[in-house]
This record gives sequence, C-alpha cells and structure tokens, in this order.
Amino acid sequence: MSRIGLKNITLPEKVTIKAASCGAVTVEGPKGKLEWTMPSSITLEEEGGVVTVKRDSEHRKVRALHGTARSLISNMIDGVTSGFVKQLEIQGVGFRAAVKGKALDLNLGKSHPILHPIPEGLTVTVDKNTEIKVEGIDKQLVGQFAAEVRRYYPPEPFKGKGIRYAGERVRRKAGKSVK
Repeated sequence: MSRIGLKNITLPEKVTIKAASCGAVTVEGPKGKLEWTMPSSITLEEEGGVVTVKRDSEHRKVRALHGTARSLISNMIDGVTSGFVKQLEIQGVGFRAAVKGKALDLNLGKSHPILHPIPEGLTVTVDKNTEIKVEGIDKQLVGQFAAEVRRYYPPEPFKGKGIRYAGERVRRKAGKSVK
C-alpha cells in the first residue's frame, strides 16, 4: 500500500489543474504552466480544491507508479506557486562564473572556458563570481541543470576546490605524510 500515493493534495488559490482522458495533466499557476502525461493505470480526481490520485489495480508496478505520480503532481503544484531554487558555490583560486547571453560561462582552471547552455524555463544568476543561483518552476529541470554544472568540477577531498551545492559538506582527507 502506497502511503504517499494515498495522501491528498490541497490546491492553493490561483492554481488550476486539468486532467484529460488520455492522461495529460496540466497545472497552471501564477508562475507558469506545466504539463505531464500520467501512466494509463493512474487517474486523477479534483473535488473542491483537493486532488486525489488513484490507481486501478494492485500490481506491483502500478503501486510503485501511484506514489511517484502523486509526488510529481505535488511538485508541479509547488513549482507553479513558489518555484524551485538550487544554489551552487565555486571554491578555488581563480575559479569564477558569469552568465553570457543564454549560456553559463565557467572558468575552472582549465585551458579553456566552459560554456554551458541554459535551458528554456530556467533563470540563472551569478553573485560575487562564485555563487550560482538556479531558479525555475520544473523541479527536475532545476536539479538536472545544477547537477550538470557541478559535474564539470566536483569538489575534491584534498583542498576542497570545485563546485558544490550551498551548504554541502565535503569530507577532507589528509595529504601525504612525510616520515
């Protein structure tokens, strides 16, 4: 039994949700509009500002999709009301970032600058050349972009240089010891 799938979702004011018979779900709110197609075995019901996600069978895959579908719809509602934010920090001497047009320009100590394209629907801002803020209404898109940027230079354990999430702790290792 899916505990997450059984939870009801309350719709905030100014948010509308529409579910088509083919499984297409559309959520509109003050920040924008998101669309997603549900699996065929999952249905959505909305009554008086409360959204309920239901399944039509007890097969293992359907039960697994039940909670996932409910979480994705909840994230869509949160995205169109308040949005999602990921913050990254760059640490290292001479490491910096800047937004140039539709791309994020990263100077990470390599022989060339890295230009990472910014997808539609995201806003990326850079403060103090070392703090990157990624904002958007799609949680998956925000997290994926932040992970791709972090992958260029993950924090290394000896000096701590690299790109890390804000507040992330990197376990440091001791260097070589001389006997």
